[in-house]
Amino acid sequence: GSLPQVPWFPRHISDFDHFTQKTLDADEDLEADHPGFNDAAYRQRRQDICTAAMAYKAGTGRVPRPIEPVQYHEDETAAWGAVYTRLMKLYPAYACREANYNMRLLQAHAGYSAARIPQLEEVSVFLREASGFSCRPITGLLSARAFLAALAFRVFFSTQYIRHPSQPFYTPEPDVCHELLGHVPMFADPDFADFSQEIGLASLGASDADIERLATCYWFSVEFGLCREKDAYGQRSLKAYGAGCLSSFGELEHCMSDKPEVRPWDPLQACKQEYPITTFQPVYYAAESFADARERMSDFASTISRPFNVRYNTHSQRIEFDRNVFVAPPSD
Repeated sequence: GSLPQVPWFPRHISDFDHFTQKTLDADEDLEADHPGFNDAAYRQRRQDICTAAMAYKAGTGRVPRPIEPVQYHEDETAAWGAVYTRLMKLYPAYACREANYNMRLLQAHAGYSAARIPQLEEVSVFLREASGFSCRPITGLLSARAFLAALAFRVFFSTQYIRHPSQPFYTPEPDVCHELLGHVPMFADPDFADFSQEIGLASLGASDADIERLATCYWFSVEFGLCREKDAYGQRSLKAYGAGCLSSFGELEHCMSDKPEVRPWDPLQACKQEYPITTFQPVYYAAESFADARERMSDFASTISRPFNVRYNTHSQRIEFDRNVFVAPPSD
């Protein structure tokens, strides 16, 4: 009989050097409602940062090639500082223990402060030591399939440009504040790194419909997940671990208020839930613990029908599967 065919996916970590730029939503231009839409200098600046990101190749070595630093301007650093300062006031009460713990380490070892924007290379070196994750620069939004595939290799694609300095508390898309303040403190946690890799591995070779279900689960966990945490007295309270909450003081205050609906984390339900992209979330899912979140995600991943099972070989940096399949060639 003929081999089962599945959509293309990267087999070796070096594949990301060749295909990621092609899988971007080809939306180089800003939307008309973007604060930087009429600012020619801002648009040129983003273009320059993205051009450098597109030229980056990690290479085939065990340690990726260093990422070129971005020389951030004063107004960019000021925008970062404004966001950073507001968030650091809320973190102790609202962010989960892991985010607070890793934020202190990032301040001590990766140059996090209100006075400068950390460089992606410093962050990547820190993450490799903390959890085996590494960063790659990216020019904008990746397709869900590409972003999830990267997680299977413990690779986090990060933008390096910053929101328009005229509106430091608003961004219509992921920027360096979202990536470094929202995602990085969590990717530094080994359990969360495993959880994220689990989602990534489940996506390899999955159908478009299953990618959509996984991406929705990702949205309600890695992007906007809440969890319950026990304090020293055994009292359980709600905390945020999703990057969309941890990087936006408005979302962080909103998710801890009595306005949204908070449901127990159940990927089988969450994967069907619709969500808005440009407003605060009306619904959040709260896990009983990270261990619980990951276990339920593993159970969910096993509902995804694929003609093979995969594992990631850390030593060879290669995906291994347990039977022969025909992997479709990459689409441009």
